[in-house]
Amino acid sequence: MHPKLEKKFRERAVELGNSGDPAVLPELVELTRSPVANVRRLAVSAIVKLAGLADGNCAVAALEPLLRDDFPQVRQYAAKALSVYGTAAKGALADLRDMAISPVEKEYNNKAARCAIALIEEAGWIEEEKAVHCCRRCGVKLEPDEYLRSHKAFQRPFCNYCFDEVFLERRSFETKVELQKNIRAKDGTWVQSDGERLICEALDGAGIRYRYDERFRILDGYAIRPDFYPPEFDVYVEYWGMDTADYKIGMLKKQQLYQQQGKRLVSLYPEDKPRMRERLLKKLAKYK
Repeated sequence: MHPKLEKKFRERAVELGNSGDPAVLPELVELTRSPVANVRRLAVSAIVKLAGLADGNCAVAALEPLLRDDFPQVRQYAAKALSVYGTAAKGALADLRDMAISPVEKEYNNKAARCAIALIEEAGWIEEEKAVHCCRRCGVKLEPDEYLRSHKAFQRPFCNYCFDEVFLERRSFETKVELQKNIRAKDGTWVQSDGERLICEALDGAGIRYRYDERFRILDGYAIRPDFYPPEFDVYVEYWGMDTADYKIGMLKKQQLYQQQGKRLVSLYPEDKPRMRERLLKKLAKYK
C-alpha cells in the first residue's frame, strides 16, 4: 500500500474512534481487514472507544479473528478490545484461553489475554446472578451454590443430585479412555492407535511440540478433546481411525464444531499411515 494511502486510513481510523458515533462501526470493521497491520491496530483501538455505544455482537465478530492475526500487537489490541465488550465477548474465551497459555505467544499477549478473560468472566457472573437457572437434566430450579458448583466443573447447570451422576459418568469415561491408551510412541506418549503413534513420532521427529488428548473449551459450554494440538501452529490434528456409524456421527459433529468456531483442523485417516509423516508435515506447513 502506498504510504500516503496508508496514512489516510490510519488517520481515518483515529477520526472514527474519536467521533463516538456507533454508526461508524461498519467502516471500522472494514478497516480491521486492511492489509496494513497499523491500520488494523488503530481500527481495533477505535472499536474500543465505541463500547457501550455500538452493537456489541457486531464488534466482537470483527475482533475475534484478530486474535489470530499475524502481527502480535494486533492480537494484543484485539484481546484488550474484547475485554471491554463484556458478555458479548463470551464466545472469544476459548481463543483467549489458548492465547493466555501459548508458549509461542509474546508475554505481553499472554498477559493481555489473561486480563481479558478475567474481565469477560466477571461480566458474565454479574449477568448470571440476575438469572434463574434450572438443572439441564431434571429441570429443577437451582440454588446459587448448585449453579456455581456445576458451572465451574462442567460449564453446564446441574442440581447436586444430577451433578453426582454426571461426575461419575465422566470419571468412568475418562478411565475408559485412559485404559485404551495401550500403544507407546518413541517419545513415551501412550496413545490409542497405531495411527496416533505415527503422528506422535512424526511430530517428535520434526521437533514440533504438541499436546495430546487434552480438553479444550472451544465452544461456550462445550469441551472438546482433539487428538493433537501443536501450539506453534495453532491447529488441531485429528486422526479419524474408525469406520462405524456411531463413530462417523461423532466425527461429523466434531468437525462441525471446529468449523463453527473458525478453528484450523488437519484431518488424517488410516489410508495416510504408509506416508503419515510426509502428509502430516505437508498439511502443517500451510499454517506455519
